[in-house]
Amino acid sequence: MTLSSMSFVPSDLSTAEVEASEQLYGDLAQDVRLLVDVAIRARVDADRVAAARDLVRRAERILAEDASQEPAGIHFNTEGRSWNWGNAVVGVRNAIAPPVVLRWVDDETVRSEVDLGAAYEGPPSCVHGGVSALLLDHLMGECASAAHTRLIVTGTLTLRYRKPLPLGRIHMQAQITHEDDRKVTVTAHLGCEAYGDEPAVEATGLFIVPRWAREGSVSGSLD
Repeated sequence: MTLSSMSFVPSDLSTAEVEASEQLYGDLAQDVRLLVDVAIRARVDADRVAAARDLVRRAERILAEDASQEPAGIHFNTEGRSWNWGNAVVGVRNAIAPPVVLRWVDDETVRSEVDLGAAYEGPPSCVHGGVSALLLDHLMGECASAAHTRLIVTGTLTLRYRKPLPLGRIHMQAQITHEDDRKVTVTAHLGCEAYGDEPAVEATGLFIVPRWAREGSVSGSLD
């Protein structure tokens, strides 16, 4: 598959309509996240599991009454608003996403905090290493985008796992360390309160502005 400016789909939805939909389906996604978490930890008997499965299948049938056959993709409107509801990290309508909410600070650092529960476990009581890589890749790409003023794709991503990262509240931070024409180098880390300022996972990434992105940009924030 080849990405191009045509991969970003214009929409007639107003920003108010987008935000109303995010509220409606975002609440649904949060309910599904809670369901996934409790399904991992549940110890009820077979009859209660069967009853729960009936309810889940009923919910699936209701939602499937009017559902697209395609992935959510990235859309944008004429007001400069864009949305990526299916994104695995920040997707408002994706129950797999924690979801992460990013904050840009004055020094162009990007930060976030997020709670990772049972669904993100790798080693016992710790965050899966692949989940750490997923979060860092997205965080660093957003940072390299310079607050969504340029389109960026990942070139290389190198991680160093210094300590096991416990499940629960984690914090993350990324910053641009070098720029050379279309290439942007970003460093980042994940940590938790228990480790103080010492990172649990460190990363360095090289991000690229595609040539086709220079020919014609898509405006708006990719959230």
